[in-house]
Amino acid sequence: MTDANQPPETVSPDTAQQESTSADPVDALTRENAELKDRLLRTLAEMENLRRRTEREIADGRTYAVTGLARDALAVADNVRRALDATGPDWKTQTDAAGQALFEGVELIERELLKVLEKHGVKLLDPQGQKFDPNLHQAVYEVPDPSVPAGTVVQVLQSGFTIGDRILRPAMVGVSKGGPKVAPGETATNTQA
Repeated sequence: MTDANQPPETVSPDTAQQESTSADPVDALTRENAELKDRLLRTLAEMENLRRRTEREIADGRTYAVTGLARDALAVADNVRRALDATGPDWKTQTDAAGQALFEGVELIERELLKVLEKHGVKLLDPQGQKFDPNLHQAVYEVPDPSVPAGTVVQVLQSGFTIGDRILRPAMVGVSKGGPKVAPGETATNTQA
């Protein structure tokens, strides 16, 4: 007999779930297996992404680690170039043997400095005669010259440098204006022919 004072038995949702899962343990294990497999695959994918990102950061670190030193060395390269340019085009041939030796020594220093920079991934940009590219060059002034296509670099005031695929310093250039336009994809040297 049942007691009249006792409330009717109610089934809680947790109890219903336990009864349904205990009713079919194979389904419960299959679901748990699928969940664990999904978590495992997500974790493996996350670890692979982390490994790739770490490798990329290490490679970037190696490539761009010398950026600060390279920027400082560019000032030295600029001063060596200014010293060579200050002598004038005929100075080397008009001076005595000691002057020629000095000139050749300064040229050797410049070549060696550029070679050391290149060894560490810093490359010289020589845009003379190329189409002006605002990503690589900084236009300082325009030169009215109708014989040269507009937008062509006609003078390099200061060399530019790249490190890896980044610009370390843009080249400071003088750009022509007034000549025929350079067609997209065509270099300035092709239009002068």
